[in-house]
Amino acid sequence: MATNCLAQTEIPVRNEPIRSDFQFLDLKAQFAGIREEILEAVTRVLDSQHFILGPEVQALEAEIADYVGAKFAVGCASGSDALLLALMALDIGPGDEVITTPFTFGATAGSIARLGARPVFVDIDPETFNIDRNQIEAAIGDKTRAIMPVHLFGLPAEMDTILELANKHNLPVIEDAAQAIGALWKGQGIGSLGTFGCFSFFPSKNLGCAGDGGMITTNDPELAQKLKTLRVHGTRKKYSYELLGINSRLDALQAAILRVKLRYLGDWAEARRQNAKRYEELFSESLLADVVRLPTAPDTSFHVFNQYSIQVGRRDELQRHLRERNVPTEIYYPSPLHLQPALSNLGHQPGDFPNAEAACAHVLALPIYPEITEEQQRTVVSAISEFHGHEG
Repeated sequence: MATNCLAQTEIPVRNEPIRSDFQFLDLKAQFAGIREEILEAVTRVLDSQHFILGPEVQALEAEIADYVGAKFAVGCASGSDALLLALMALDIGPGDEVITTPFTFGATAGSIARLGARPVFVDIDPETFNIDRNQIEAAIGDKTRAIMPVHLFGLPAEMDTILELANKHNLPVIEDAAQAIGALWKGQGIGSLGTFGCFSFFPSKNLGCAGDGGMITTNDPELAQKLKTLRVHGTRKKYSYELLGINSRLDALQAAILRVKLRYLGDWAEARRQNAKRYEELFSESLLADVVRLPTAPDTSFHVFNQYSIQVGRRDELQRHLRERNVPTEIYYPSPLHLQPALSNLGHQPGDFPNAEAACAHVLALPIYPEITEEQQRTVVSAISEFHGHEG
């Protein structure tokens, strides 16, 4: 909750809509600052005419491994494929169970279900949005083959307990780090703690490419080699299929772009953290402490704020009001996975995971990209103040 509220007059209420070009994520602003470097990298690949895997991908893999503190990194076609390949490398399939969270993007549980395994959901901690460490062990059974925590919105899950339980029950841990590159748990890079770390380079991520892309990190040399085999149809020698793999190769063009952006990722993460701090200060200056719950992070974590999600009552009404004021917002996520039609075979009902369901009803993500201005952030908070000022 926001604290230390001061007079609302310090956040002037605007009665007119702001500029219509205010965006939830302004990728053009990011590109403008690195345009020449990106074009140079793309030209280098075009001149080489080497588009699939190759030196650019190998260089990026080494740089990502070094960045997160893992021994190996294996590029693939998307963050969704990263999860799928990690599960395939562990030979997870029909009859197996994987523990994860219902409050996340669909690929988390979808990757498990696609292999014929069963996602076993554990409710979230309502403060962090991440899987509730205190409920995991009760979900472990004879068919459990792995634990897949999600570092949601850029905040690390509580890895000490997760790793302790994994060691106790001899289970691998697949970190869904799609939104969390650069995040730290007790000073250690997310993606280096579990058996695998799975990253997405979708354009909206903190480190985004010009399309789809993904990466899997690991400290196990045998698993790293297996991933490399699985991503190219299960081959190590041309036309010799050792495993049933898939086609999931990272393009050299995407790798070259990501290598440029990776050099700026630390600065961008710090800018996001400063923007989060400014939101906290602005909300503290308003009279919204009783109606807006701000995101939290334990001292053990370095949060990189892929999203800045508040929790509010009358969320949908507030979002409509903000839209009328040209204030962009998004909802991550409007429905928990256990209530999605694609997973209806799991047999879950409303009320099974109340914290996840409550989050879906109340979360609202505010723009927090590195280039957002202080004036834009003030406008966001002002518009929220205006809405709640109408409550009587």
